[in-house]
Amino acid sequence: MTARTAPGPVPPAPGPVLLEGGVLIDGRGGEPLVDGAVLIEEGTVRWAGPAGAHPRLSPGTRRVDVGGGTILPGFIDCHVHMTVPGGALNHAELRAMPPSLRTFLSAPRMRQTLEAGVTTARDLGGADTGHKRAVEEGLVTGPRLLVAVAMLSPTGGHGDFRMGTDNGENDPGMSRLADGPDACRAAVRGVLRQGADCVKVAATGGVWSPTDQPDDDGFLEDEIRAITQIAAGHRGKKVAAHAQGRGGILNAVRGGVASVEHGYEIDDEAIDLMLERGTFLVPTLTTANTDPDPAKAASWAYAKKKHWQNVARTHIPHAIRRGVRVALGTDCGIAEHGTNLRELAHLVEAGMTPMGALLAGTSEAAELLGMADTLGTLEPGKRADVVVARTNPLEDIASLSEPENIALVLKDGVAYKDLGLGQG
Repeated sequence: MTARTAPGPVPPAPGPVLLEGGVLIDGRGGEPLVDGAVLIEEGTVRWAGPAGAHPRLSPGTRRVDVGGGTILPGFIDCHVHMTVPGGALNHAELRAMPPSLRTFLSAPRMRQTLEAGVTTARDLGGADTGHKRAVEEGLVTGPRLLVAVAMLSPTGGHGDFRMGTDNGENDPGMSRLADGPDACRAAVRGVLRQGADCVKVAATGGVWSPTDQPDDDGFLEDEIRAITQIAAGHRGKKVAAHAQGRGGILNAVRGGVASVEHGYEIDDEAIDLMLERGTFLVPTLTTANTDPDPAKAASWAYAKKKHWQNVARTHIPHAIRRGVRVALGTDCGIAEHGTNLRELAHLVEAGMTPMGALLAGTSEAAELLGMADTLGTLEPGKRADVVVARTNPLEDIASLSEPENIALVLKDGVAYKDLGLGQG
């Protein structure tokens, strides 16, 4: 099996391939198959199950022994920012950067993300439909993208990156400002007009925004409801809410969002509402567990970051114990790109089982994104997004965070990373 290495038109899916000789975790939550196999044809999964029960193979089917590794669905990261460098965020530098340079710099980050085992990612601010099309058309190598285009934010909120005395133009590549339900309706229609697959709103302030705090309310419930109603009327598009403080989390859930991003101060009242409504939590523990670099972070951001890390470490485990639905998201762009599967170990540290963490990154994430009919599990008819790990993540979940342990990455049946499995 030969991995793609150069940009260009995406090649047709190779002939039939049977991956065999490993542990199969199919993303449905059942017991793993110690001797499992997956048959791939024309970019889709034709069959998955016990190796000895595979259907009759077509002439020319390649049999690839995965050498005792683990066969998994491709992972889904529900919260990334491909145009943001990773590490401490300097909005002044980002605003000063030409948009074309941001785009060129995002290309290696997208490759890193795919090679880390993430075959689908939701970009919640910065990437636009051009980034998505570039991947689809084979101009760059990266995960399948869903894009929000830009975050919607109130004046002075988390998406208002102007400093306090700066009344100039905000950064339209990252956020759009709106105040009041009518302006929110216009703003959401604006990003939908630009091809947004989903919508992101600022329900609270944040760590890296200069004029507010994470427990300041952002959009209020009526503003969020206006946005979710417009999005729902565009083929059921979903709204993700940046929400760290308790009040903003409640406003977001009551306003009808599909997911609470971060959720660091989540409490029992919010948990009860989320359980009732089926709202997902995307806790982004990768960024919560990434210590800021005092040499790069502004002093005001450093202090906020350290405080809210501790808040997250207290509240997120409680939400997990209560059974809130969790989907994997990392905030890579704030965290370092290509480290996406670190999130799995952080979820386990917060109280999830290893299998629960794997489901958060596969079938549960696909459910949140409205893609469960095509992604998230290895079942007949699903797209052949497959990852083969050298290790067993149920025994060592942290092993998936090491890129060298991700031996094979298929997207739509095409190998984009192959560390030698195809030589068998």
